Amino acid sequence: MSNNSTSLGLYCHVPFCASTCDFCAFYQEKPRRGDLDRYLDAMNLEFALLPKDRAVETVFWGGGTPGLLAAKDLERLGRNMLDRLVQPPVEWSIEMAPSTVKADKLAVLKDMGVTRISMGVQSFHPGLLDSLGRLHNPKQIYKAWELIQEAGFPQTNLDLIFAIPNQSLEQWEQDINKAADLGPNHISTYCLTFEEDTALYVKLAKGQIRIDEEREVRFYENGWQQLESLGYQQYEISNFARPGSACLHNLNTWRMQEWIGCGPSSASQYEGERYQRPANLDHWINGMLSGDPLKEEKLILDDRILFTDSVVFGLRMDEGIHLEKLSGRFPGAGNMEKLHCLVDRLVREKLLYKEAANYRLSGKGKLLADAIGSEVIEAMDAT
Repeated sequence: MSNNSTSLGLYCHVPFCASTCDFCAFYQEKPRRGDLDRYLDAMNLEFALLPKDRAVETVFWGGGTPGLLAAKDLERLGRNMLDRLVQPPVEWSIEMAPSTVKADKLAVLKDMGVTRISMGVQSFHPGLLDSLGRLHNPKQIYKAWELIQEAGFPQTNLDLIFAIPNQSLEQWEQDINKAADLGPNHISTYCLTFEEDTALYVKLAKGQIRIDEEREVRFYENGWQQLESLGYQQYEISNFARPGSACLHNLNTWRMQEWIGCGPSSASQYEGERYQRPANLDHWINGMLSGDPLKEEKLILDDRILFTDSVVFGLRMDEGIHLEKLSGRFPGAGNMEKLHCLVDRLVREKLLYKEAANYRLSGKGKLLADAIGSEVIEAMDAT
């Protein structure tokens, strides 16, 4: 992978959460002051490893709950990061929960150059928020949004979740309308998933709730149609934006460019490797202090892996994939015969549209994107 031909993103994982949402499987820790200070010290050590001769185009702070940090801690983390960058990023996004949004925090973030606040709303219905284990209520959503608007960030995103147990289609439509009424540039919608080691997964395993795929399809289709009618263009299966407001950091990732992860459990794809930092605060800190940061699940990348992933993630985007261009970018990907047979079949089944050498999923194909992705992987593994 050539450094000169790819964009570089930076992902910072802030692992602290006040409580664990029932659906969340991300690594997280309780925000104890001593651990916060150790984390901030170790992040500075990790920032010192960033390349000194290459610009970072996009930055994304996720978690956990980055907004849980006090204003002074956000400033310390942000200033230390900026001091190690060759130049300020083009885009800098930060996730915040409604209950953590405060005017002093927003002022610090705006002053440092943050361009996008992404707020995890999930729903505007108190009962649904309770069933997800969320700490906020609708009143806090509106108060947090008012503060975000007053701070004047150029880009804003709201996250919504659908197919929540006992959620009606009418409630889903209301959630979309309420989110759009606030006027964000970007809305992300995620189908509720049941990850292992979560409270929701336990309920599923006990038979207290169940998955209804036909119901999920109705939620998907209704949401897509409604968001389009409200002026939000779908540019990836779960992401919708006003013109010019797509998340550049996510696009960089889906296009199989390069990114560096900082913080416990963060993932990197950089200089021919894909790896993850330990999902353990102490192990990660000890690796940083030793001068030999730990790399877990390390994978040496080759053209076949990157080509395959470019197809899988590229098909999730509305722009689709251009197979000839991808073959030129990854010339060592191998024999494409089985992949071409697969895409020809998907075109015949009206799951893919073909326009010259470009392929993109149809509406029906988007609903089967995960299964199609698995078929792409099988086709490339078989050659």
